[in-house]
Amino acid sequence: MNRLLTSRRTALAAGLAGIACALPCALVTPARAQPARNPAADAWPSRPVRLVVGFPPGSSPDFIARALAEPLARALGQPVIVENRVGASGNIATGMVAQATDQHTLGIVINGNMTIAKLLNPATSYDPLKDLAPVSLVCTAPLLLAAPAQGTATSSKEFLEAARRAGNSWSYGSPGVGTVGHLAMEVLKSKAGITPVHVPYSSYQHVATAMVAGDVQVSLVQLGAAMPMVAAGRLRAIGVTSAQRSPLAPDYPTLAEAGFPAVELEVWTGVAAPAGMPAAHVARLSALLGRIARSDEVRSQLVHHGYDAVGVDAAGFGKRIQSDYQQLSRIIVSQGIKLE
Repeated sequence: MNRLLTSRRTALAAGLAGIACALPCALVTPARAQPARNPAADAWPSRPVRLVVGFPPGSSPDFIARALAEPLARALGQPVIVENRVGASGNIATGMVAQATDQHTLGIVINGNMTIAKLLNPATSYDPLKDLAPVSLVCTAPLLLAAPAQGTATSSKEFLEAARRAGNSWSYGSPGVGTVGHLAMEVLKSKAGITPVHVPYSSYQHVATAMVAGDVQVSLVQLGAAMPMVAAGRLRAIGVTSAQRSPLAPDYPTLAEAGFPAVELEVWTGVAAPAGMPAAHVARLSALLGRIARSDEVRSQLVHHGYDAVGVDAAGFGKRIQSDYQQLSRIIVSQGIKLE
């Protein structure tokens, strides 16, 4: 009997011990069984990205957008859709980007949108320094001071002297009031003591054509628009507006080398985001776009269209915008330039 009681007590103790062990395990198990947080659920972008362009298909900003879109889509794992919203020299599209709140809208921007628009028109719907976040300076192109090839001057010095003697009987072309070509030429006029009259056209290509026809005698033209005509012997290259010779045309001297006063202004194209875009997204995009712009795949396309691929990061792009903004502000005020 005693053995039986002892055996039952031993079994009961073992059972209680097993329950005691099982209870903590049972209490902990539900917490371990909860689903872990899935980082992919919070990943960005979570849907297609819009890349808004304020210029028509076939324009330089549109071409640059499409050169970036496919490699950027591969890097982000989401489609990048180029959307053309034409009007107001790109300012309508840039205003859309500034107002976007979906965190999936980016914009292709040029000097005019990021530095000149608000200076010429305070009523512009956005403030580029407050409402937009610089992401990447994709590419740059200097302007080329060019003239018709049939001119009588045999050197840059003789051409400068001829321009001074001509006074306002000469004219120069630009793609319009407030464009980089217009503002840079006004700087050169004041520095070089020349006074050609401004004639606005619709594009740098039209300016180059007007010079070939002899309708204007001198102009600062985007390098890509002028180079084919220089190569064909229809235009004469005098000097570029970059601080150093351009890798796109290393045989062309700078304006300072050519004997003209230095004017350092370039045409550039970049990518901007709404100011409310999270800093982590901007940093990721900046790194990706820098690598994409400098890749062989994209660089070769940009060079073909007369642009030097630079892929400057967000911080560097921001500094460039501030610098150009200050320089162009001085030009616009000192020359009294206003929208017509």
